[in-house]
Amino acid sequence: MSKNNKVALIYGSDTGSTEYISEIIAEKLALENIDFKDVVTMKPPDFAEYDIMIMGIPTWYIGELQTDWDDFFEEFKTIDFTGKKVAFYGLGDQYGYPDNFQDGLGILAEVVLDNGGELYGYWPNEGYDFNESLGVAPNGMFYGLALDEDNQRDESNDRIEKWVNQIKEELQF
Repeated sequence: MSKNNKVALIYGSDTGSTEYISEIIAEKLALENIDFKDVVTMKPPDFAEYDIMIMGIPTWYIGELQTDWDDFFEEFKTIDFTGKKVAFYGLGDQYGYPDNFQDGLGILAEVVLDNGGELYGYWPNEGYDFNESLGVAPNGMFYGLALDEDNQRDESNDRIEKWVNQIKEELQF
């Protein structure tokens, strides 16, 4: 990766959990040229400033986007991601919502793919207990890192560490 590439870590968080995880990921990435952004502050033209985006999305209720991502979703669908590299991480509750675990990952990932973006950071779905998920890509993996802070918090640090190392390699940080 060229040192000139602009990187954004963009997240939405109602309860603070996704923001907290975002801070951990940003710290582990240890990049000098990363912008840390709450999606509520973003407008579609802002996305054009970045070559690489890492997006955090919790899934709420029965497969719904987090409030700020949901409010921004119609505008998000208009963004041209051509030439952009995007990685996702998501938070969800696999036991409380086994039929919608990590749906937010899939909802946003499909838009990025449909609008020309390249996805990185696919994550295996082994070690989770769920029935269905829009967050599972056609390759059988999650579209990005899947975390369950409600039921598997003890797994999160290890998963974050492995995923950050994975995307650093994939994106050549």
